[in-house]
Amino acid sequence: MAKTAWAPFPLDAKGYAYAGDALKKAWPKLHAGDCEPWPDEKRAAALLQAAGKAAPKGVDAKGLAGSLQEAWRAFHRGDFQSAFEAGEQLGPIGASVAVKALGVHATHLVDSDAEKLKRFEQAARIAETAVEALPGEANSHYRRAFALGRYSQGLSIAKALKQGIAGKVRDALDNTLELAPKHAEAHTAVALYHAEIIGKVGGMIGGLTYGAKASEAEAHIKQALALTPASPVAHIEYGNLLMLLHGERKEDAAAAAYEKAAAIEPLDAMEALDAAYARDQLE
Repeated sequence: MAKTAWAPFPLDAKGYAYAGDALKKAWPKLHAGDCEPWPDEKRAAALLQAAGKAAPKGVDAKGLAGSLQEAWRAFHRGDFQSAFEAGEQLGPIGASVAVKALGVHATHLVDSDAEKLKRFEQAARIAETAVEALPGEANSHYRRAFALGRYSQGLSIAKALKQGIAGKVRDALDNTLELAPKHAEAHTAVALYHAEIIGKVGGMIGGLTYGAKASEAEAHIKQALALTPASPVAHIEYGNLLMLLHGERKEDAAAAAYEKAAAIEPLDAMEALDAAYARDQLE
């Protein structure tokens, strides 16, 4: 990917450096939504063993831990290109940070729909390698669901359904929640899975053909909000869900959800972009 394609983080990143021990201290809050384990040396050793032949060559547990921590530091401070490149160099073991960096940047900082589609397709390919190499990792499956879901949003509903993307996304999310039942971002994604299908093809067809239910959407988004009440994106997606399921009847409630997202103090660059997005929706 050409380096010139990466637009810089446009907001003040001074509070998101997380140098030294600050990253470990903040980690539980930073990753409350995706349940990403802290990448210390013990964790790195386990990943190397699990990945086997797919593990990066010439890297020991200590070195891998340091590389993963630096990649995540880059992500949290908004240097998405560095985070992506560092993760990509580590193969499937670095896929979690690589896909998240690529996806967040494409979502917020890429204007071209064609370019977004290309990046989410790339993210899905990277995530697929992680599913193959590290099937026991919840985020191997979640990053695949995220990438495929974003990719499908860039297609027409006919194309997305014809390619069977909905089923692939749902399978990946089911696998995520089986491995990590408190994965808030996966609960949010399941909620949107149900709501988007109902919003696009209607409740009857959505229910009969894809098992989509409004009650399931509402249950999963409530779970996500309970797990991560301080996450801007959880409130944003709650607002989106209300509009998908109820339209103008819930416009005020959706606006209130965006207001909550906009008022949250961000912990990192991703949350800052999410909060800024919420503010833009209110203007």
